[in-house]
Amino acid sequence: MNEKLSDTGRKTVLAPLFDSGWEMVEGRDAIRKTFAFEDFVTAFSWMTRAAFYAEKWNHHPEWSNTYNTVEVVLTTHDVDGLSALDAKLARKMDRL
Repeated sequence: MNEKLSDTGRKTVLAPLFDSGWEMVEGRDAIRKTFAFEDFVTAFSWMTRAAFYAEKWNHHPEWSNTYNTVEVVLTTHDVDGLSALDAKLARKMDRL
């Protein structure tokens, strides 16, 4: 079962993500980041690789793609806010 991040967990888990460009979504307990790529094919390829992890972990992002950019929002709907799964998927997306 997923659990909403505690205040301590937020400080520990989210700080490195904020350093890498993630930010809180105003009015929601969610994080977002815009990824920019060389072209559409590279952006879509990245989304495909990320989708395999999202499916494997049963944790799917809210995202959109316009040409070479991908806008990602992560939150855990089961707990109505951020969980460790959001941080895990965000870190994976940063590494892809």
